[in-house]
Amino acid sequence: MNGRAWVWGNAALPRARGAAALPRAWGTAALALALALLLLFIDAPAHAQGPAACPPLPTVDDSPPRDRGLLWKLTRDGRSSYLFGTLHTGRPGWERFGPATAAALRATDVLALEVDPTDPATLSALAAPLSAPNAVALPEHLRQRLARAHDRACLPAGALAALHPLLQATVLSLGEARWLGLDAAFGQETLLAAHTRAAGRRVRALETVAQQWAALLPADPADSTTLIAQTLDQIDDGATRRVLARLVEVWSAGDLATLERYGAWCECAPSAEEQAQMQRLNDGRNPGLADGIAALHGQGQRVFAAVGALHMTGAQALPRLLAERGFRVDRVAFSR
Repeated sequence: MNGRAWVWGNAALPRARGAAALPRAWGTAALALALALLLLFIDAPAHAQGPAACPPLPTVDDSPPRDRGLLWKLTRDGRSSYLFGTLHTGRPGWERFGPATAAALRATDVLALEVDPTDPATLSALAAPLSAPNAVALPEHLRQRLARAHDRACLPAGALAALHPLLQATVLSLGEARWLGLDAAFGQETLLAAHTRAAGRRVRALETVAQQWAALLPADPADSTTLIAQTLDQIDDGATRRVLARLVEVWSAGDLATLERYGAWCECAPSAEEQAQMQRLNDGRNPGLADGIAALHGQGQRVFAAVGALHMTGAQALPRLLAERGFRVDRVAFSR
C-alpha cells in the first residue's frame, strides 16, 4: 500500500491443505486503494505539528540514490516490459530512483499500477464511499475502539467517518507507518506516477476501485466485524508496526527469499476470516493483474508494471504467472 502493516503487498504463507494462510499482521497485504484513501483523507504534515504524541514528520533519506524493491525484465514479442515490486509507503528522497529502476522507466511507454492513487477519477470514486457494498453496523464497544484508534492517529475529527469501518481500520493500519518516519505520500506508486507524468507518459490502472472494494470487503458483514477487531488488536499490541518495520527493511534490500518466508516472521495466527480475506487479496487477484500486464504488452506497449511486493511471492506469484503467459522473466540484479 497496502490488514495491518497492510498496504504493503500480499504474502505467500504456509498453506494448510491448500488454503491460503494469512499473517496475524495481514495489514502488510493491503490494497492500493488504501494508499489512495490515506492520501485523500489524511494531511500528514498538519497533524505532525500537533501534540508530541502524534506521528512525526517523515524522515528524509538524503543518501545517494539507490535501487530498492524487486525488478524483473519481461520479454515477449520482440520487446521488453518490466515488473516492479513496490512498497506503499516511503521517505522523502526515495523519489530519486536508483540506476536500474530509472533505466527501466526510461525504456518503457506506460506505467501500470493496481489503481492510480493520483488519478482524479480514482479519488472521485473514493469520495462517495458510502456506496460501497456490504455495509456493517459495529457493536458499540468496537465502534469506541475504532474511534480511539482514530484519535491516537491524530486525525482531524470525522476524517474517516464516511468510510466503511473495515476501510477505516485499513487506513489506520497504513497510518502506522508514520510512526516509523514513513509516509504514504512517498509510496512508490505515488512517486512513480508523478515521475511518469512528468516525462509525458501515460499511467494505466490494472484494476478498478470497484474490483478492489470487492476484494477487500467480505460478503458477510460478520466477517468484516471480526477483521476490524483483529486489525485493531494488531495495532494496539504493536504487531502492525513491528512487522511493517521488518517489511520495509526486507523490501529495501530486495530480499525476495525473506519475503517468501514471511510466515516465519509475520507474528501469524490466521483466523478463518483472515484466510478467506487473504485469498481474495492475493491469489484471487494475481491472475487478473497478470492478464492486465500481458494485455498492455500485447498492444505493442512497453510496460512498467508496479504492484505490491508481496504479490511476487507464493504459488500465484506474478513472475510465475507472467512466465505462464509466454514471457521470459529475468530478475534484474541491483548493485547494493
